[in-house]
Amino acid sequence: MQVLVLNSGSSSLKFQLFSMPNETILCSGLIERIGLDNGNFKFKTANDTIELATPIPNHKVGLELLAKQLLDADTGIIKSADDIGVVGHRVVHGGKYFSDTTEITPEVKEKIKALSSLAPLHNPANLEGIEVAEAIFSNAKQVAVFDTAFHQSIPEKAYRYAIPREFSEKHSIRIYGFHGTSHKYVSEKAIAYLDKPKSKIITIHLGNGCSMTAIKDGKSIDHSLGFSPVNGLIMGTRCGDIDQSIIFYLAQKYDYSLQEINNLLQKKSGMLGLTGFSDLRDIQAEAANGNRDCQLALEMNTYRIKKYIGSYMAVLNGLDAIVFTAGIGENSSIIREMACEDLDFIGIDLDKEANNKREDGIRTISTRNSKVEVLVIPTNEELEIAKQSVSLFKD
Repeated sequence: MQVLVLNSGSSSLKFQLFSMPNETILCSGLIERIGLDNGNFKFKTANDTIELATPIPNHKVGLELLAKQLLDADTGIIKSADDIGVVGHRVVHGGKYFSDTTEITPEVKEKIKALSSLAPLHNPANLEGIEVAEAIFSNAKQVAVFDTAFHQSIPEKAYRYAIPREFSEKHSIRIYGFHGTSHKYVSEKAIAYLDKPKSKIITIHLGNGCSMTAIKDGKSIDHSLGFSPVNGLIMGTRCGDIDQSIIFYLAQKYDYSLQEINNLLQKKSGMLGLTGFSDLRDIQAEAANGNRDCQLALEMNTYRIKKYIGSYMAVLNGLDAIVFTAGIGENSSIIREMACEDLDFIGIDLDKEANNKREDGIRTISTRNSKVEVLVIPTNEELEIAKQSVSLFKD
C-alpha cells in the first residue's frame, strides 16, 4: 500500500510517500516559506532531486504543486492518483473530540474546523490540506493523526488550570499539548538508543512552532504548550508565555479588539516581533553581522528553553537525556549551544566540536563526562503518521 503523508505546519508542508508496511520511502520533500515571496519546493526520489524557488502564497498552492510533481511523466513517482491508497494528515488540535487516529468524514472535518479557534495557524491549513487531498486523491482513505494524542497521559495535576471547575468540566479548558507525533517518535528513538526503558527525558522540538515535553518511562507527563499552541517557548511568530493581563491592558487602554490581539500574539510576535524576521536562518545571519535585536532575540529564545529544562528536571526528579529535534533543533548549533550554556551544575556538558558537526541520524553532542546525554535526533513525524494511518485498515 502506498501512503502519502502530509505534515502541514504554519509556514511549511513536509511530505513523504511510503510503501507500507515495509516503510520504504518512495519520495520526500518540503515546501517552505509558505506565505513569503521566496517560497521553496524540494522533491526527492531515489533518482532525482528537484528544487524550485517560487512564491507559494498558501498551502493549497503548495499541495497542487506537489500533486503535479508526483504525476510528472519524467520525474514523478506515480502514474495515477489512484496509486495512493491512504493519505495521512497531521492535524494539530483534536480538542476533547479526538484522542486517537481517525478516518476523516464530513463530521470529522466539521470538528477540525470548529477547533480552528484553538489552533488558528494550523487547523485551517490542516483542513485545507485534507480538502485538496480529497479532490486530488479521491479514491484514497483520508486519515487524521492528532498532535494532542501523545499528551493524553499528562496527569490532571499538570493539565488542569487553576480556574473554576466548570470551565474544565463543561468547556474542556485544559492543557492538551501539541507536536505529539514528533515528541513520541524521538522519545522512543532516545529510549532505544540509550537502552533505558525506565528513563527521564526532555524532548525539545524547535521549528517555527516550538515545544518541550517531560517524558517519564516513555509517557508524556508535562508539556510547554497548553490549551492552544501559543504559550511556552518563543516561536517564529507566536509569543510563548506572556502575562495574560497584557491582553486586558491592550483592550482597555488602547482599544484593541480581541481579534487584533489574537492576531498580534499569534502572527506578529515571537522572533518576528522581536527582529522583523520569522526564519531563524535570517536571524542568525543578522546576529552574526551585529544586529542587536537579533542577538537579543537569540538570547531570549534560549533563556526560555533553559527555564523549561530546569522546571522539567524538577518534575522528573532527575534527567537522563535531553533531545533536540525538528528543523531548528536538528540544524542550529547556535541555539543548541546557547540553550545548554552554563548548565554544568545539573550535569550538562556540551561537546562543542560534536555540536558543530553536521551529520545524519542520531548523534550525541555531549562530552563523555556529561551526566546528562545531549542528543540530536531527527524527527520523522511522517513515518509515525504513516504507521498510525495504516493501522486503521489492518485486517
